[in-house]
Amino acid sequence: MKNFCNVLKKKNYAFIYDVYERLYSLYGPQGWWPLLDLITENRDKTGVTGGYHPLDYDLPETLEQQYEIILGTILTQNTTWTSAEKALIKLKQMDIIQPQKLLTIEIKKLKEAIRCVGFHNQKSYYLKEISRFFIALDGKIPSRQDLLKVKGVGNETADSILLYAYKQPEFVVDNYTRRIFHNLNLINEINYIKLKNLFEQNLPIDVPIYQEYHALIVEHAKRYYQKKPYGVDDPLKE
Repeated sequence: MKNFCNVLKKKNYAFIYDVYERLYSLYGPQGWWPLLDLITENRDKTGVTGGYHPLDYDLPETLEQQYEIILGTILTQNTTWTSAEKALIKLKQMDIIQPQKLLTIEIKKLKEAIRCVGFHNQKSYYLKEISRFFIALDGKIPSRQDLLKVKGVGNETADSILLYAYKQPEFVVDNYTRRIFHNLNLINEINYIKLKNLFEQNLPIDVPIYQEYHALIVEHAKRYYQKKPYGVDDPLKE
């Protein structure tokens, strides 16, 4: 990969695609967003391995799969995917991974079902709000602006929904993105929209690339940026 310092001195952002290529060469296709009913898996990933679908970018193919992904974007806020998946499995066991059914369940039962994700009081209400929104869409693709009007949906969640549930080219910026690129002294910006625009302006407008890049950042961060000091032995620094 090009020397990052030299890239920055030239005042261009070629490093954004360079990092993507390096991460892809390290970890390969991630098959994210995982879905409960899939039997495919990626054993090279850290943590949970089931439900991944490397190189299959046609998913989700049904409204049910879209809805499951949307629930997952709410459940994984401020927690790990492992915890979010446990909550989804519980909801599946209760047979309420359907918007109409989830709306009918008592809020107390819903809170208990998703307790493992943390912030379960707020998230239980968020799940009901996004379920009403999903029903009202009637199969249409939502706009980013309308998603952001739904309680519990911020920038990262809106972009995750659009990118993974609806296959729209919206780059997802998370805390891992900031942590990795700051540690590498590649960016100083912390504003979500400015960072999102920076990545989108320096990458091909391509849904698979956006999906893989975000998932690769998460995978890389799990290995090298979970605990301080961040970035010890990070191969991107080589």
